[in-house]
Amino acid sequence: MFAQTIFFAILLAGLYGIIHDQITYSISPEYFTKFKYEQFRFDPTWFGGHRQTVAIIGFLATWWMGLLIGFIIGTVGLSSKDYKIMRRSILSALVIVIVTAIFFGSLGFFWGKYHLTRTGVSWWLPVNLIDKNNFIIVGSIHNFSYLGGIAGLLLAIIFMIRKNILLKTDHEAN
Repeated sequence: MFAQTIFFAILLAGLYGIIHDQITYSISPEYFTKFKYEQFRFDPTWFGGHRQTVAIIGFLATWWMGLLIGFIIGTVGLSSKDYKIMRRSILSALVIVIVTAIFFGSLGFFWGKYHLTRTGVSWWLPVNLIDKNNFIIVGSIHNFSYLGGIAGLLLAIIFMIRKNILLKTDHEAN
């Protein structure tokens, strides 16, 4: 189950990255054309166009987070009482991580739109931006999503440990 957890978490994180980047590309294509393409050293003609390139970037930018999350959740899952409980606990933990990352990404949208576009940012911005505000919003969404992955992982660990403690307490009481 440990290796399956890591593999599934990598796929889930990669899928999250693909969908996430498709949405953020719709908000600010420039974030990708003037930043991410450079960062990954990609030319969209290599992959058949912008959407395909953005999908590949989304996967490559997030799979490693799935590796980390899967490893940690899988390790905590090993302390479960039995296989059935471990499986349910791991699946619930992965849902917690995804939901938290989506929630934080949404917060990033609002923080970017209603705060950062007004106050400005200290991060690098391309000089030839046409839509600076949407670039900032997407940068905020990306940053908050990573933070959400970490927060979700912490919540998932707490959930799994509490569930194990409650199950052990119930078992000892019987």
